[in-house]
Amino acid sequence: QVQLVESGGGLVQPGGSLRLSCSASGFTVDVYAMGWFRQAPGKDHEKVSCLGTKTWYADSVKGRFTISRDSANNTVYLQMNNLKPEDTALYFCAVTFLGGQCNPHDFRGQGTQVTVSS
Repeated sequence: QVQLVESGGGLVQPGGSLRLSCSASGFTVDVYAMGWFRQAPGKDHEKVSCLGTKTWYADSVKGRFTISRDSANNTVYLQMNNLKPEDTALYFCAVTFLGGQCNPHDFRGQGTQVTVSS
């Protein structure tokens, strides 16, 4: 049974850091494209980062966020530094079973809330 469970969100001040975790079961994260997405209230979801055919970042997070994969723990991480209020959103991870481009439609987790505020 495929499952994705995110953790690590919370309230942080501008300029702070968080590390999000996406723990996978039912498949191996090494084999498929894994991505992080976010959705702010009233907005469409936005792709933040993808580990697929290549590593990809949205322009808005380049230089601040780092995606990584831990094979031993079957987990994908998103290290977020220098957080800004506009990073506030529900962050969720997703696996794409066909192709090397990440999309949130094959299977996604429930998400973890990130709030950046002073």
